[in-house]
Amino acid sequence: MPTDPRIDAYIERAAPFARPILVHVRALVHQACPGVEETIKWGMPTFMHAGGILCGMAAFKQHASFGFWKHAMVVGEGERADEKPRDGMGSYGKLTALDDLPTKKILLAHIRKAMKLNEDGVKVPAARKAAPRPAPETPADLLAAFKQDKAAQATFDAFPPSCKREYIEWIVEAKREDTRAKRLAQAVEWLAEGKRRNWKYENC
Repeated sequence: MPTDPRIDAYIERAAPFARPILVHVRALVHQACPGVEETIKWGMPTFMHAGGILCGMAAFKQHASFGFWKHAMVVGEGERADEKPRDGMGSYGKLTALDDLPTKKILLAHIRKAMKLNEDGVKVPAARKAAPRPAPETPADLLAAFKQDKAAQATFDAFPPSCKREYIEWIVEAKREDTRAKRLAQAVEWLAEGKRRNWKYENC
């Protein structure tokens, strides 16, 4: 069984409660995948197979974890193998004892499923990008100011929603009327010059 001495040292440094957990899952990974490669990534023991990350484990002060790189495709997103709520990182939540892990049969099945995904070249789906938030409604006093300064309005109208939001929120969040009036005047001046709300920091 090819092992990495850095992982041996990692397990030795782990808290006493975590060592049996790490030893157990490591042995099961080697049992299911005899050709697995051990390494350290992001400071944690990691297991490689078929050119990609298979799974990894870690020990913390009060819990340990073990999880698959393609967790959602192996175990199911947001669920533990034993159908208890998932908490913490890893595929089985926070582990404080061997009993927190699924049975040996389930673990071996999950490891083999993860192996097959790597062997088939299945990639982790790209995270969905959140849709940009639309700009909030332009306040009446800003609209009125634009009637007096078309250059400011032209700049504002050309801005993406995020830039419009920065100006609008800055104005409407003012707690005092005089503060709001000052911000409004400053906003129109900067907009007339083609500037974003945080233009002072853009070239830092």
